[in-house]
Amino acid sequence: MKIIQVDSTIENLSSVMEFINSELDDIHCPEQIGAKIKLAIDELFGNICFYAYDPIPGPVKICLESETDPPAVVISFTDKGKPYNPLEADEPDVELSGEDRPIGGLGIFLVQSTMDDMKYEYKNEQNILTFKKYLNED
Repeated sequence: MKIIQVDSTIENLSSVMEFINSELDDIHCPEQIGAKIKLAIDELFGNICFYAYDPIPGPVKICLESETDPPAVVISFTDKGKPYNPLEADEPDVELSGEDRPIGGLGIFLVQSTMDDMKYEYKNEQNILTFKKYLNED
């Protein structure tokens, strides 16, 4: 398991992405799958930066673990911000036009639709959001 811990500031997104890119390269993650994982990282880390801690940033721990049978990557975000389960958010009405659709919710919807598994738990006064992406798409 590989871990990076940073403060929840959007300026740290580049450090998080460098970490993720390096680890995905090490496990020979296919480019198309890596792009989906990086989109999820961008969305989830951004949400923590903007909403979990207010107004002072706090720590965010990102853990990446690879599985071999079947090949997959499991990534978790842990923060001590406000308790919030994004998986319980109302699903956005994607049939509405951009003008008619309320702001928010589309990013987590896209993450959920591109990842193979997602779960949330609030444990030891920490939000823990974990997702899995298989490295073989059928």
